[in-house]
Amino acid sequence: MSLSSLYLAWVEDLPPRLNGVKKTRGIALTMSDGVTLKTDHYAPDSTGPHPTILMRLPYGRRGFAPIAEAYAERGFHVVIQACRGTERSGGEFDPFTNERADGLATLDWIKAQAWFDGRIGLTGPSYLGYAQWAISDALPPVAAMATKVTTANFRPVVFPSGAFHLNLWLSWVQVIEGLRDRPLATAARMFSGDIERRTDRAAAILPLVEADKVAVGHKVPFWRYWFEHAIGNDDFWAALDHSHRLSETTPPVHFISGWYDFMLDPLLADYQRLVELGHQPYLTVGTWFHIAEELQRDNLRETLLWMRAKLLGDDTGLRRRPVRIHISGLDEWHEFDRYPPGPPDPATWHIGPGTILAQAQSSAGSDTYRYDPADPTPNLGGAIFAFTGAGAVDNAPLEARDDVLVYTGPVLTSPVTIIGQCRIALHARASLGHTDFFVRLNDVGPDGRSVNICDGLVRVTPETPREPDGSWRLSFPLHATAHSFRAGHRLRLLIASGAHPRYARNLGTDEPVGTATVMVVNDVEVFHEGTGVIVPGYSL
Repeated sequence: MSLSSLYLAWVEDLPPRLNGVKKTRGIALTMSDGVTLKTDHYAPDSTGPHPTILMRLPYGRRGFAPIAEAYAERGFHVVIQACRGTERSGGEFDPFTNERADGLATLDWIKAQAWFDGRIGLTGPSYLGYAQWAISDALPPVAAMATKVTTANFRPVVFPSGAFHLNLWLSWVQVIEGLRDRPLATAARMFSGDIERRTDRAAAILPLVEADKVAVGHKVPFWRYWFEHAIGNDDFWAALDHSHRLSETTPPVHFISGWYDFMLDPLLADYQRLVELGHQPYLTVGTWFHIAEELQRDNLRETLLWMRAKLLGDDTGLRRRPVRIHISGLDEWHEFDRYPPGPPDPATWHIGPGTILAQAQSSAGSDTYRYDPADPTPNLGGAIFAFTGAGAVDNAPLEARDDVLVYTGPVLTSPVTIIGQCRIALHARASLGHTDFFVRLNDVGPDGRSVNICDGLVRVTPETPREPDGSWRLSFPLHATAHSFRAGHRLRLLIASGAHPRYARNLGTDEPVGTATVMVVNDVEVFHEGTGVIVPGYSL
């Protein structure tokens, strides 16, 4: 037992340790093309048989070693593998491309081992979850999955609503490059906020294809390849999309995510797909962001109970209701039989004159702002990939900007609890045909502090249908949430045309995103009539 696994057992309140662990590190698994992938095996030091847990990751094996040890101490063989081109594994890292072939080859190796007893579980957050989906249709009959803050299809993650998820990829490339060459220094940069500061500097570069040199100090092959081949290329993404592997034969899955995770909505789409196919997947969603400690610890307790139930037939610790979600505002966990928990009681809040947000609709008037891509509306908190600054934050600096419209509702006399996706109806016009609209719903407390709950983005182009007067009538969702606006609080709606560098700023032209350099100012008008937010209300 290591100090790290002992700490994990304590902080996650794990069941008692059952056995010691034998560790075999640095096994070289040879892929079909001769590339070798470094692999570690953690074996229970006790008489078998024991099921196996597999984790394939691009972040280095060392960081996940305590997690592997904690599983192995409770009766599981654990295999951890560094993906191609990461850490000490051979080949070149090409995100998503090789996880199917390399994962299948690794499965074949596991099946050939004398200690493999035919039962296997896949687990891990983010990229590790994508690697699970890549081989999910090739698992043996007794198998289980625990997919966290991830999805089977990354296209809507990379290009949400047609925009480019700039913050994610500039930050992620620093992590991938840094952990391979300077793991300790990179870890220090994560905690100090230096990753975010360098992302901000790199995001200011035009053209964006050159931003990799500012982020990591050199050209990154996959970054440049994506700008050339991934944008608007259906064939590129079809080969990387594993959504079709979700089927009637998919093993039992436990989905785990956070309300402030940028992959939440695609994960919920995967969950709903399995429900429609007749499965009863488990779903756990906390008020977490992507790199929250609970998620990066692999939600050990939840995962261990899941694997025991599905691989060992021991469901004594498994909760009876499959959906467990945290409702912020109340700071309570609630369990349901499904998600969403039933038909909502929707209510529409309309914008009006004097920055009013009310349930009575206004029939006239508008508000205007000027969006300047040379001074783009910044992102503040929310569902972003960041080690500092993600999640719920005070929005006062954002609300004070001239390029942000702010509408506030009356003080609530009774709670308003929402579960699911709010939807925006937006009636607007702009001087440019290329325009982004970023909308955010906030909770304003009695002290005046305004905290972001959920938000969403839509990108319009000259091809977007218009009204005869040249305006757009748009409808789009905000990301899913579960939150209660308590009595004494107020709802607040923010409307802007960017959230930089979370989304690459809209320069107002039709130049390709990777090579664009021309910036054009955009004058935007938002009409009161036809603009509002529909909230899915629930009584708990």
